[in-house]
Amino acid sequence: MSSAAGADEITPVAQRPATTRRGKEKAAEFLATHGDDTSFSYEEEKAVLRRIDFRVLPLLLGAYFFQQLDKSSLSYVSIFGLADDAHLVGTQYSWLGSILYLAQLVMQPLAAFILVKLPNGKVIGSAVLLWGSALAIMSSCTNFSSLLGLRFVLGSFEAMIAPSCVAVTQMWWRRGEQTMRTSYWNAMNGITSIVGSLFTYGLGRIESQVLHKYQIIFLFCGLLTVVYAIVVLILMPDSPMEAKYMTERERVVAVERIRANQMGVSSGEWRWDHVIETFLDLKTWCWFVAIVAISGGISTFGNLIVKSFGYSSFETILFNIPFGAIQFIVIIGTGWIATKIQRKGLVIAGTSVLPAVGAIIMLTVPREQKGVLLFGYYLVSCLAAITPLIYAWQAQNTAGDTKKKCTSGMVFVGMCTGNVIGPLLYSTDQAPLYRPGLISNLIMFVVVGVLSALIPFYLMFLNRKHANKREELGKNAQIVDESMMNKDDIVGSKAVEIEEGGSRPQRTLEEDNALRDMTDLENEDFIYVY
Repeated sequence: MSSAAGADEITPVAQRPATTRRGKEKAAEFLATHGDDTSFSYEEEKAVLRRIDFRVLPLLLGAYFFQQLDKSSLSYVSIFGLADDAHLVGTQYSWLGSILYLAQLVMQPLAAFILVKLPNGKVIGSAVLLWGSALAIMSSCTNFSSLLGLRFVLGSFEAMIAPSCVAVTQMWWRRGEQTMRTSYWNAMNGITSIVGSLFTYGLGRIESQVLHKYQIIFLFCGLLTVVYAIVVLILMPDSPMEAKYMTERERVVAVERIRANQMGVSSGEWRWDHVIETFLDLKTWCWFVAIVAISGGISTFGNLIVKSFGYSSFETILFNIPFGAIQFIVIIGTGWIATKIQRKGLVIAGTSVLPAVGAIIMLTVPREQKGVLLFGYYLVSCLAAITPLIYAWQAQNTAGDTKKKCTSGMVFVGMCTGNVIGPLLYSTDQAPLYRPGLISNLIMFVVVGVLSALIPFYLMFLNRKHANKREELGKNAQIVDESMMNKDDIVGSKAVEIEEGGSRPQRTLEEDNALRDMTDLENEDFIYVY
């Protein structure tokens, strides 16, 4: 009798240890207050997305623009006698380029902690205000030591902006939307080259008996940044749950649509288990090496390299305008292609061929052929498209509030490491050929291409592990990644996950792992994208 009863017994679905489900996000608490009234139509989602794109995205674009403008101001003033006016010798100019990234590197752990614990909108506005003030004060510097100190301060505050932009992108947009948004704000690098060159062209013609040209440029850019910081502090919302410019219903839709990411939104809780997992996660180190390899000294020494082709200072500035336009087009173009084919590794590997060819041209073509050398330099500018793709790639493949911030921090430490080392591979003593620096960059371009082609195979392995884990827990092994689809595709697709009974009900907060502050490795429902 007992054996018969045992045969009819239903075995419960296996549960993971409770320790892995610890933590609940602010987004979960917000949605819980609205009960079952969280479903939405495609039209509602489209309207909310438009409101996000018209408010949050422009503020990110401006913040990243000013960060790049202020950071690049050193390169702009380099051709106006900065070395002579500030009495720079040897590698001192190189150190002015490297110290900013060294400061950003040192500040990344603090940046990650701040982004978890403090309101992200206020963090961005405050950072813009502080680095703009630092640049304005830099106009009073007249020697190497004072310039070095202020460049370190500038880098310390700018350390917040790139990880903040990634955090905000993860917080407001579905994973399928994140690549293009990341490309949009990173494309401000190209716009900065255009606008910065025009600013410098005009400001460089001002003759003053009191200020050197580099001081005028620093002061102008710094004060302009301070004004923009006030705009950010007033208009930038801290999260979808606290967006005062939206109605309550719009906030619900903004939060609910992000559940599909399986990444969480914001917890405000610093978790050391997430920190440890970040350092033990192989893919974190893959992206670290890739970003180190693509970050180099071309940006710092670009104007000096072009000038070595035989152009005047003002011609060099004007040639930076098409350089910026190419960057903008390539960043947006590769972002669109990566979104369309959903294969970032392949796109990055293909894009890395362009700067490699450009470096070879600048190494082999005689200095008399200015046009060909300039073409090679413009090909090298295509490397700018790789950085936002790596930013988006790591962001889309990481979950858990603390882990997201720490992984971004690791990637930006890699970016800073590359930019610290990069300028030191070059020296004004290498002029006019700059062979050692260009050869070093060529090797790095090849490394990032090969590595990016290999990373997807590891991500496929992780997806298979998660599929096996879902089976062990009694779930379907194959599920649809709704975060990479739009609402129409979800409704119309026959490939959606079908529960026994024929319809696909919406998961409750208790059933869903999306807002449990779980990492991507813990959450078996997380799907990695290639």
